[in-house]
Amino acid sequence: MKKALSIDIGGTKIYNTIVNEIGEIIGDVEKRSTPKTFEGIESVLKEIINKYESSVDIIAIATAGAVNNENTGVIGSTGNIAEGYSKMDFQALSQKKVFVENDANAAAWAEHIIGASKGCSDSIMLTLGTGVGGGIIVNNRLLKGKNGAAGEMHFKMFPDKRRKCTCGAYDCFEAYASGTGLRKTAIEVTANQDVTTYDVINEINAVFAHPETFVGESKTDILRAASEDKYIKAFLKWQDDILAGCIGLANIFDTCVIVLSGSMAEFVDTDYIETELNKEIVTTYTKVKKASAGNYSGMIGAALLALNVGMEG
Repeated sequence: MKKALSIDIGGTKIYNTIVNEIGEIIGDVEKRSTPKTFEGIESVLKEIINKYESSVDIIAIATAGAVNNENTGVIGSTGNIAEGYSKMDFQALSQKKVFVENDANAAAWAEHIIGASKGCSDSIMLTLGTGVGGGIIVNNRLLKGKNGAAGEMHFKMFPDKRRKCTCGAYDCFEAYASGTGLRKTAIEVTANQDVTTYDVINEINAVFAHPETFVGESKTDILRAASEDKYIKAFLKWQDDILAGCIGLANIFDTCVIVLSGSMAEFVDTDYIETELNKEIVTTYTKVKKASAGNYSGMIGAALLALNVGMEG
């Protein structure tokens, strides 16, 4: 069975492991802090590849930033990774073929092959964390767009410049649906500039520690029963912003399922999102699920793409 050395390059951590062609992790998962310089990142990648390349068939890289359609390099890196990273010559790092894909696209592919959207020809994955990422599968193919930047999820929520996004534009979905967006919503609702995302989540967890105190069948019903708390009001508004984005995506792509992943997805009531979404969309029924491919879905998806797509090129 063919194997890939899979490396996930993020703004703070670099992970690597060995993955086989059916998506099984068959090696140890190693973790390193992401160096702050281009040269430091390059050195770490060379170290990892030199250690493992003789025992694998291909090198698979899941990376922050948009990746070109040739899967050879980054065309737009994120602000939390070293300056000059987009100029990295990945193929020069190894004697074996190097296949590169955006980390969210790779994770979406892992969900498509072995995870929550397995068996679905059309799916969307939203990664809800500090920011928002995503990947879109159409007719069993990863949607890349004309240059490779499709699925970035920076669509506009409002026309009147309410919030500035990290990308520099105003009112992108990320500015509302991310963990950072939850904090901004909480500041607006509470008029407290010092409130944090953790403050809101701690209040949510406190409610669910004693759900018998409140009336309701769903998680959202329980929270609404406690909605006099401004933190909970902020959370419910944040969740409805996610719902609004999902409605638009479902209408545009007529997808089978929307998969929610990332650290903030843990707190989203997917049953509520699915029920309310299907009351409003003009397309056929769309499911909403939590991701199930695991914490290393980026590495798994990159390896699956490299072994089953990349080796054909």
